[in-house]
Formats: sequence, C-alpha cells, structure tokens
Amino acid sequence: MTPRSHERFSAHVMGRVQGVGFRAFVYDAAHKLGIAGSVRNLRSGGVLVEAEGPRERLERLLHRLEAGPPAAKVEQVSVKWTEPEGLTRFTILPT
Repeated sequence: MTPRSHERFSAHVMGRVQGVGFRAFVYDAAHKLGIAGSVRNLRSGGVLVEAEGPRERLERLLHRLEAGPPAAKVEQVSVKWTEPEGLTRFTILPT
C-alpha cells in the first residue's frame, strides 16, 4: 500500500533527448529526490519517464525534465498524472 501523499506521473519528453545523457540525468535527479520509477528511450526519439513519490518532489523532477542536461534540447514535456503503483526504486530501462 502506498502512502496517501504519493502520486505518480508519466512524462513523454520530446526534443534532442537521446544520445545526450538524458536517462542518466533523470536517474541521478530521481535518486537525489528519493523518487521511484523508471526512464527509457522511445523508438520515436523521445524519452518516457514514469515516477512516483510526494507531489512536491515530483514537481521538482518535472522542472528538471523541462531543463534537461546541458547537451539536451527539450522541446516539450507531456505529463499524465495517475495513481501510484507502489514502486520502491528508480531504474533505467532498455528501449
């Protein structure tokens, strides 16, 4: 059972976000914020981030996704809020 204060989002990040260290950037940010979930490259060229944790921390992660690492050029972040699934760690998934 997840705490009531936990929420979840799925974010599709578009732009120059593959081959620029974006997944490692997200992993590090999520780890520092204590957020669970995953990040993976999409065949379409974007990146999918699924994260859950306290809303305030998730919003901080979203701000970091919008900025991205120095070599990235984030053009758009589409976010869908859903119910948390009770994840306990953050992982980088294969494409």
